[in-house]
Amino acid sequence: MPLALLALTLSAFAIGTTEFVIVGLIPTMAQDLNVSLPSAGLLVSLYALGVAIGAPVLTALTGKWNRKHVLLSVMSLFVAGNVLAWQAPSYDTLIVARILTGLAHGVFFSIGTSIATGLVSKEKAASAIAIMFTGLTVALVTGVPLGTYIGQTFGWQATFLVVAILGLIALVGSALLVPNNLKQAPATKISAQFKVLAEPRLLLVYAITAIGYGGSFIAFTYLASILEEISGFDSSAISLIMLVYGVSVAVGNIWGGKMADKIGPIKALTIIFAGLATVLFVFNFTAVNPIAAVITILVWGAFAFGNVPGLQVYVVKLAEKHTPDAIDVASGLNIAAFNVGIALGAWGGGLIVAEAGLMNTPWIGAIVVLIALVLTHYSGVLDKKAAAKEA
Repeated sequence: MPLALLALTLSAFAIGTTEFVIVGLIPTMAQDLNVSLPSAGLLVSLYALGVAIGAPVLTALTGKWNRKHVLLSVMSLFVAGNVLAWQAPSYDTLIVARILTGLAHGVFFSIGTSIATGLVSKEKAASAIAIMFTGLTVALVTGVPLGTYIGQTFGWQATFLVVAILGLIALVGSALLVPNNLKQAPATKISAQFKVLAEPRLLLVYAITAIGYGGSFIAFTYLASILEEISGFDSSAISLIMLVYGVSVAVGNIWGGKMADKIGPIKALTIIFAGLATVLFVFNFTAVNPIAAVITILVWGAFAFGNVPGLQVYVVKLAEKHTPDAIDVASGLNIAAFNVGIALGAWGGGLIVAEAGLMNTPWIGAIVVLIALVLTHYSGVLDKKAAAKEA
C-alpha cells in the first residue's frame, strides 16, 4: 500500500479524535469556560452541523478543483480550526473553531474515498478505503480516550493542540506523498443532490439515520457528566471508560456490518435499534452503580455504532433502484444525515439537561430510538409492497 494512504489514515485519525473527544471533556470545559453543560454540549452540535453542511455543499462547490488541492485546503482548515480552539480566548471563539473543523471533516470524508481508490489499482480499491477508515475506528478506540486523558491532565486546550499537530503531520505527509495527477471523478452537481432529496424512499432512510443515530447522542453527549455526577466516578477515570466505549464501538461496527450482510439491512437494523433503546432504558437504573454503569456502556457502544454499516448498505440498495445515476450522492447525504442526528441529539440533550436534569436524557433518547425502529419497520413494509408489485 502506498505511503500516501498512511497520510490519509492519519488525517482520518485526527479528524475522528477531534469530533468525539469533546464528549469526555464537556464537564471540564463547562467549568473552565464558565458556561452551562448544555452550552458546552452545543459544541458537539455545531461541529456535526459543520460536517452536515460541509459534506454535500462544499464538496459540490469544489467538485472541479484538483483533488490534491482540495485535500490540502481542507487539512489546512482543520489544523487552523484546532489551533483556534487551542488558543480560544472565549466560548464564542470556540464555537467558530468547532464549525470550521466540522466543515473540514465533511469535505475530507467526501473526497477521501476517491483519493484513496485513486492511489491503488482497481482490485485493491476496497482495501484502500478500509485502511483509510481504520483511522476513524482507531480514533474511537485510542484517540478519544487518550485525548480525554490529556484534556483532564493538562487542560482541554492541550487536546486541541495535540490534534492540530497530528493534522499538521498528516497535511505535510499528504503534500509530499499524494500525487498531483489523481484521476478526477466527475463533479457532483448540487442538482443531483436535490434529485436524491426529492425521492421519498431515500428521505425515509435519512430520517431513520438521523433519528436512530441521534437518539443515542441525547444521552451520549452528557455521558461524562452522568458518570461524574450520578455514578460517582472521578474525572480522571473518564478516559478509561471512553476506552471501554471505543473498543465496544469497533466491535459493534464489524458485528453490525456482518449482520447486515447476513440477514439484510432491515432485519439487522430492527435488532440493533431494539437493542439500543433497551440499553438506554437500562442505563437509567444502572447509572447509579459504577460497575453496572460501565457494563451498560460496554454494551451501548456496540449497539450505538452497529447501525452504521446497515444504514449505509440500505441507502445504496435503495439508491440503485430509485436514483441509479446518483448513488454516491445518496450515500454522501446519508453521512450528512448521521451528523444532523448528532447535532439534533446533542442540542435536544442540552434542552433536557437544562429543563429536566441529566438523568432524563437516557430514557428520552430510548424513546427517540424507538421512533427510528417504527420507521425501519415501515420502510421494510414498503420494500415488501414494491417487491410484490414487481413480481
